Amino acid sequence: MSVTREAVRFVRGDIEYAAWYHPGTSGACVIMAGGLGVPKGPGTDLFAPRFQEAGLGVLAFDYRNFGESGGRWRQVARVADQLADWHAAIAYARSLPGIDPDRIALWAFSASGGHVLRVAAADPRVAAVIAQTPNVDGPTVSRHAARYQRPGAMLRLVGHALADTVGGLLGRPPRTVPLAGPPGTVALVSTPDSQVGPRALRAGEYPEWRQEIAARVVFGQSLYRPGRVISRVRCPLLVLVCDDDRTALAEPAARAVRRAPRGELVRMPGGHYEPFLDGHERALEAELSFLRRHVLSVDATAAAG
Repeated sequence: MSVTREAVRFVRGDIEYAAWYHPGTSGACVIMAGGLGVPKGPGTDLFAPRFQEAGLGVLAFDYRNFGESGGRWRQVARVADQLADWHAAIAYARSLPGIDPDRIALWAFSASGGHVLRVAAADPRVAAVIAQTPNVDGPTVSRHAARYQRPGAMLRLVGHALADTVGGLLGRPPRTVPLAGPPGTVALVSTPDSQVGPRALRAGEYPEWRQEIAARVVFGQSLYRPGRVISRVRCPLLVLVCDDDRTALAEPAARAVRRAPRGELVRMPGGHYEPFLDGHERALEAELSFLRRHVLSVDATAAAG
């Protein structure tokens, strides 16, 4: 597949962000980011070129502290910071030549799939949102994930998280843990479908990807409930869930989308990373259909205006 993109950088406050811009032909743009701890390469490369082929511009960016973006403490993910990163990316995309600032769509998965709900709820100019296998209810997801971890390993993870939180307050470098690992090892998640993450996201093609995260994220993610704002997302919203998802869970997201004024639900079999695996074409077609109707279509754009 031929990919035409350029490396771009933009600045907001004291953070310099790294992104890839795939120029489109329609004036519409999809802003994309990877899941928790996943940079733009493994997180967006399977989808971005196909969106571009359909005529969409694509801006795929790295959160601060991850990938090629700036930030003092690497691998530290704070919800408030990452929401601000989305707003910075939106502002930059709206400034790009040839981009209609009112035809900006957001795409994200997993924890980031929860972020885009909050971002769209706060920015009524966002034209459409795709939340793929999103984590919309941290407490429910955390309780479920604990079933797949051994008590000793869970206690060690909490100990790492406490130590990292205190260290952060004292200005010390972060204490990291793997994003995923088998039960009995200290890792952020040990669910069955999390184990295929490196294969699904083709980690071997991205040797620079650090598959670890600051342990303090345990507390922030376990309390995070972005699904609560879904009724304030006024633009068209597509939520794609996988019925066997043990990492983000399908049912909390399926229930939440019913509260969205313009919500659409797509269900497919498979685990958390199925849209990157055998279900990729099915997920891609559902998402392209949604974007054609709500962002690419002249009629849809006129109706939204």
